[in-house]
Amino acid sequence: RAGVDMLYSSGTTGRPKGVRVPLPEDPAIDAANSLVMLASAVFQINSDSIYLSPAPLYHAAPLRWSMTIHRLGGTVVLMKKFDPEAALAHIERYRVNSSQWVPTHFVRMLKLPDDIRTRYDTSSLKVAIHAAAPCPVPVKQAMIDWWGPVLFEYYAGSEGNGMTFISSPDWLAHKGSVGRPILGSVHIMGEDNETELGPNEEGAVFFESENVFEYHGDNEKTASSRNSKGWSTLGDVGKVDEDGFLYLTDRKSFMIISGGVNIYPQEIENHLVTHPKVADVAVVGGPHEEMGEEVIAVIQPADMADATDQFRDELISLRARNCRGSRFRAGSTSSKRCRATTRASSTSACCATNIGKRRRRRPEHDRARRILLRPFLALDLPRVPQSSRRARTGRRDGGL
Repeated sequence: RAGVDMLYSSGTTGRPKGVRVPLPEDPAIDAANSLVMLASAVFQINSDSIYLSPAPLYHAAPLRWSMTIHRLGGTVVLMKKFDPEAALAHIERYRVNSSQWVPTHFVRMLKLPDDIRTRYDTSSLKVAIHAAAPCPVPVKQAMIDWWGPVLFEYYAGSEGNGMTFISSPDWLAHKGSVGRPILGSVHIMGEDNETELGPNEEGAVFFESENVFEYHGDNEKTASSRNSKGWSTLGDVGKVDEDGFLYLTDRKSFMIISGGVNIYPQEIENHLVTHPKVADVAVVGGPHEEMGEEVIAVIQPADMADATDQFRDELISLRARNCRGSRFRAGSTSSKRCRATTRASSTSACCATNIGKRRRRRPEHDRARRILLRPFLALDLPRVPQSSRRARTGRRDGGL
């Protein structure tokens, strides 16, 4: 009977894990799987579809979606390497009507000069699917304003244990949501992973589904993804509103705990990346002698000439104005009791992979503009030696 792929997932959190799923019950090699049914029923993808894949096939979503397009008789236009203007040119040249993206692609296309963005005809696009990471609200709003209500978002993983989906009209009514479940049921669980929380309470996101998976050769990791009810989690934190729409806060392993307060890097990243001079950003946690952890933002300027103390202070001010519940202030880099530390280099891509996933490595290994954003209460503490800093690691997986 037909086989299935076994993809390796979560390379950004350490050693990749093989996601092993059962073989299909239907012996026919051309039997429709869940992704084929989703593509045809929800996105109306068929033999007339011309699908643009701006991301490399060594990631799960581009590989599986490109295979699905071919199974449905459509055409795949595969970019060798993502370039924002080239992507727009491909849409116009090949009259692309379906595509899949990640938020980083959107950010880089939106930051093109207006004359380049308006040069290409993108009116052929009927479906622009995106996933892999939460999309900042201003970014998605700008894309809908530009391309129209053709954006469709889903949340899922390579594990295939569940999926949520949201259209542009539903998103405009529930901004920031990744939708309602179309595969399995969503449950928000408390710290013990056993107590189910109510509407608008944040907790671990679990899927209840008939789809099962295991991490190849790692029984401990497989067991840690389940609770006693058999529900499984990808490790994300979120909430469900009264209408059943899921909102993702961040990945649990990304969370920074400073002075007993939970800080979610995604919130900070979503604000900083909207700055016109910022190409990309990754926020990680580093150790702090009193507060436990501090917040470190690694910035990739659009122009490395902007890697200055003045730009650092501007971004810290932006962070302080726009992120709720936090107070931040910049200090001198030459002070013995330093509030902010900076380092510049000419790197062109420090924060995201080709698929748009955040690299959350040790801060001293990122050859990029560094900005430390410290809680107000920690300002008078001595600077943490560079050699002792560390960062959390984690992944956001587009999966299906």
